[in-house]
Amino acid sequence: MRFTRITIIRSSRPEKTDINKELQWFGGTLGLFSLRDKDKSCFRIFIILLQGLKQDKKLTSNEIALRTGLTRGTVVHHLNKLMSSGIVVSEHNKYSLRMDNLEKIVEHIKRDADEAWERLREVARDIDEKLGLR
Repeated sequence: MRFTRITIIRSSRPEKTDINKELQWFGGTLGLFSLRDKDKSCFRIFIILLQGLKQDKKLTSNEIALRTGLTRGTVVHHLNKLMSSGIVVSEHNKYSLRMDNLEKIVEHIKRDADEAWERLREVARDIDEKLGLR
């Protein structure tokens, strides 16, 4: 069974004049970048993966560590978080964003969320029936 952690955080969108702030908002809205990430290491990894996407290149954790100046352990920790959120995939120890652009990633996350809500609703209905609440 595949697990995907879906987090959506509502906040005001930044002005469209600063791509960096828009990218931070995008990832923050998906719950990817926490306030505990003081050195923005997860955001930096996300940016490297975006660059890899633009170059049509999958990257190893070592390559990401080298490009970000982070330890491989830190990179692997954040890659695991990004994979559990459903936006990063791993193939043959190389990592890339799940789809070839951010809009498609959002659409896939929405599909994942819709499927999770439907399963949750079905289980709720079954429990209601067993408890005589229907």
